[in-house]
Amino acid sequence: MTPALAQLLDIAQLALWQGFAVFLRVGALVSLMPAFGERTVPARIKLLVVMAFTLIIMPAAPMLSIPLDMAGVSLIVMTESLSGLLIGIGLRMFVLALQTAGSIAAQSTSLSQILGGAVADPLPAMGYILIIGGLALAAMTGLHVKAAALVLLSYELLPMGQFPRGDIVSQWGVGQVRRAFGLAFTLAAPFVILSVVYNLTLGAINKAMPQLMVAFVGAPVITAGGLFILLLAAPLILELWNAALDHYLAAPFEARR
Repeated sequence: MTPALAQLLDIAQLALWQGFAVFLRVGALVSLMPAFGERTVPARIKLLVVMAFTLIIMPAAPMLSIPLDMAGVSLIVMTESLSGLLIGIGLRMFVLALQTAGSIAAQSTSLSQILGGAVADPLPAMGYILIIGGLALAAMTGLHVKAAALVLLSYELLPMGQFPRGDIVSQWGVGQVRRAFGLAFTLAAPFVILSVVYNLTLGAINKAMPQLMVAFVGAPVITAGGLFILLLAAPLILELWNAALDHYLAAPFEARR
C-alpha cells in the first residue's frame, strides 16, 4: 500500500466517523422536529432528510477523533443521541403549545369534538387547523435552514462526547414546559375572553327570563363567534407562535422568564 493510498484511507475513515457522529445528533433531532418529524411523514423521507442535514452540517461540525475501543463508540452514541433528543424535545414543545391552544379554544367555543380524529393524536378542529397552519408557516420561513444553524450552535452548548449536566437539563426542561403552556394560554386568550363574555351574557339573560331556553339560543352564537374569532385571530396567533419558535432556534438554552 502506497503512502498516498494509506493517507486517503485515513481521511475517508475519519470522514465516515465524523458523518456518523453528526448523523446520530441530527437523526434524534429530526425524529422530533416539527414538520419533518411528524408521524405522517414516511420513514424513508425522514431518512433522506437526516442524510441531507448530515451532509450539510458535517463540514462545519467540530472534528472528533476516532475512538480506539467500544467504550468510546458507546459514549459517542449515547451523548450525541441524547443531545439531539434534548434539542428536539424543545422544538416539539412548540407543537404541544399549538395543540393545547387549539384544545382550549375548542372547549371555550363548544367546538371540541368536530373532526376529533383527523390526525394521529385526537384533536379538535381548531387545533388541527392551527397545527397545519403553524407547520406550513415554519416550513415556508426556512425551518430547515434555522434547524441546521441550531445543530451547529448546539455543538457549543452540548460538546461532542460529553453528557449534559443533570441540574442544567432539569432546569431547562421545567422552563420549556412553563414556556409551552404559557404560550398556549396566550394564543388561546381571545377564545377564553369570548367564552367568559358569552357565559356572563347568557347568565344575565337566564336570570332576567328564566322561561327562555338560553342554551338553545346561545349555542349557535358561541359557535359562530368562535369561528369568526378564529378567522380574525389565526394570522396573529401563528405569527406570535412563529416568533417564539424563531427565538428558541436562535437561543435554545436561554432562560426566558
